[in-house]
Amino acid sequence: MKVVAVIGHKGSGKTTFLRRLIPVLVARGYRVGTAKHVGPEVEPDTPGKDTQLHREAGAERVLLYSDLHGALFWDHDGAPVEEYLDRHMADLDLVLLEGFKGSHYPKIEIYRSGEPLAGRIPVLAVVSDRSVRVPDGVEVLPLDPEAVADFLEAELLAP
Repeated sequence: MKVVAVIGHKGSGKTTFLRRLIPVLVARGYRVGTAKHVGPEVEPDTPGKDTQLHREAGAERVLLYSDLHGALFWDHDGAPVEEYLDRHMADLDLVLLEGFKGSHYPKIEIYRSGEPLAGRIPVLAVVSDRSVRVPDGVEVLPLDPEAVADFLEAELLAP
């Protein structure tokens, strides 16, 4: 399993770009997973529903399962995301993190405006449809999922 974090300022288009990149990678034969970083105030479960009530009662893990979908909910005390990626996504070829700019994983920045994160945070590449100044050695890629998939294949996914 390879992991890359897609970072950028709020509103830079990270989710939109990931929604375009994922199908390109899947069409190339990769098994792709994602993880989205959210603030601690965000409750991923539906308050008042059975799964949330099970967690509230003390269940360590709650699996929501239907004939078509599944979701695993758990509470943790700050265990690093790496533990959960290793436990639940290790069978995938690539996990794309949305956010997690403080993680040790390689990063690609989606840049639209403001001061780029590249330079303050080490990144492999900056993806943008605008002119952007980046530190030496940082690639600038077009806002094109095919080009980013090519880059990921060359830099991370090649055997």
